[in-house]
Amino acid sequence: MSSTLLEVTRAAHEDVEQLERLMVKDLQNDPPTAKDKLYQSHRVRNNIDTIISTTEKLIEIYEDKDNARKDEIAALGGQTATGINVFSAFYDRLKEIREYHRKHPAARLVNVNEEDEALLKEEPVIEFSGEEAFGRYLDLHELFNQYINSKFGSKIEYSAYLDVFSQPHNIPWKLKSTRQFREYMENLLEYLIYFFQRTEPLQDLDRIFSKVEAEFEEQWANGQVQGWEKQGQENEDDPAQHTMIDLDYYSTVEELMEVGPEKLKEALASLGLKTGGTVQQRAERLFLTKHTPLEKLDKKHFAKGSHGPRQNGSTAVSQDINSLKHIALMEAKMKKLSDLLSKTIEQTKENVVKKQALTYEEMEQEREEVS
Repeated sequence: MSSTLLEVTRAAHEDVEQLERLMVKDLQNDPPTAKDKLYQSHRVRNNIDTIISTTEKLIEIYEDKDNARKDEIAALGGQTATGINVFSAFYDRLKEIREYHRKHPAARLVNVNEEDEALLKEEPVIEFSGEEAFGRYLDLHELFNQYINSKFGSKIEYSAYLDVFSQPHNIPWKLKSTRQFREYMENLLEYLIYFFQRTEPLQDLDRIFSKVEAEFEEQWANGQVQGWEKQGQENEDDPAQHTMIDLDYYSTVEELMEVGPEKLKEALASLGLKTGGTVQQRAERLFLTKHTPLEKLDKKHFAKGSHGPRQNGSTAVSQDINSLKHIALMEAKMKKLSDLLSKTIEQTKENVVKKQALTYEEMEQEREEVS
């Protein structure tokens, strides 16, 4: 019986109605603890996802691109290739029903209320680290280590990092244009998104980011993005300014290699130097210009037909501005998440200070209470 397309459709509608009823029942309850509240939110989120996937299947059935639904409805009315035979269709269906009940004689009638009660007590699996204490605190230790061991960061305590990680606009934009900062920002944004999805499963993050992106585009066009004011607009008459790498921030060729092959290539092209070779060769060639003026460099380092720093400038400008814009957009999204998680950030700061005064036994006792 359940193999027919119409029965599948009926069962899908029934599932959707049951899930909707279940969500209403769940949300009418007031969870006694924060953990129960989180379980409730994830149950509702899982039900919403199931409803969405089931509805997508129903839409596909109703679109009936292969005419399977149309043919099945016609068959129920006794319509065949040779004409209409209502009685034949009726007895075929009756036979199918009898056969089903013969195979399943002990089919149990499901008590919907009992099933709902069991589902309302379900505890979804939510992965948190010990430091996160089931979503009460952030665990930014890996990102903290990445920050203090970078050129754009500084040697500070973890508690101080919790104050500054959401303020990248205070970092000079030249330091933020490096691959090292871009990777750090990608990791930070990825973690905050993952944490937010685990602690606020009912929030529509796509809609939140869509609004952030719309506001960002307007601010970027007007040169009003905090920490990136007028980037992409200034020095338009001097393309080399955009692609130049400030070598004062690099003391060795190895450090300069971290910028990446494309960035090195753009910088070399803007100076009229050869852009080929490995990442190390490009970095070595560019590093020569730190202490040697261009006019004193050996001609073998220059590209054939080069006319100085302005060569290939316009293409490099576009690529460089897009790279900076991508980093600035990640910052905007990270700041929005930091605002939404402001209460959790404050709790994390308080917890760090409190842990510094706890003994090992007290910390173990607190960990047991959380779990």
